[in-house]
Amino acid sequence: MPNRPSLYGLRRPPKRVIMVAIGLACLLVLAAVAAFLTGRGEHGAAAPAPPAPSSSAPAPDTPSSGHSSVPSPPRISDPVEFSKAAATMLWSYDTRTTSQARQLAGMKAWMTKESAYGDWASVSAQIPDPVLWSRMADQKQHATAVVAEGHYPAAFKQALSDDPAAITKAYIYAVTVTGKQTITWAKGGSGAEDRSVTLAVQCRPSADCTLVAIAPRVAP
Repeated sequence: MPNRPSLYGLRRPPKRVIMVAIGLACLLVLAAVAAFLTGRGEHGAAAPAPPAPSSSAPAPDTPSSGHSSVPSPPRISDPVEFSKAAATMLWSYDTRTTSQARQLAGMKAWMTKESAYGDWASVSAQIPDPVLWSRMADQKQHATAVVAEGHYPAAFKQALSDDPAAITKAYIYAVTVTGKQTITWAKGGSGAEDRSVTLAVQCRPSADCTLVAIAPRVAP
């Protein structure tokens, strides 16, 4: 029976304060998240990757190869609803139709355009490198996600209650989303896993929300 392919989306982000840039102008979010860190990134460990093809090297991964399976960001101004949509996007992929480069390009479209706050590295780290993506494509691996709920972490709500005006510095919100990811691969292989992620999203008044960062896990 073949090994279960690597589960995309379970790579742990680097152990650092993801929202360090946010602290320059949004002390509320930094305090709410950093004070209640409970671990590194999303829970779970990746399963072994399938064997690399022995007869040929992976095809070059360029933005022009394949069609992106990443949906366009929704026009939503509610932080929780946007975060639920963003989590669904992060936990879903299709290596049969989308190259690694196009997956990244699709994800980048969800990011804030305010460079002082956006942490693209924490988001792009969620997908495998081109070589592993190629191995996943050999196994026709793809995933779908169902979100159960989204909520503001208790630490964020407390900080917001203590200083309501602080949010107006950058309008960045911390939102924890839970759900389930289902992975399918060649020859009928499949698996499912509960997922949880805390996102930092920016929702300025009269503007659509954008993704800022994937934060370390925080108290619920």
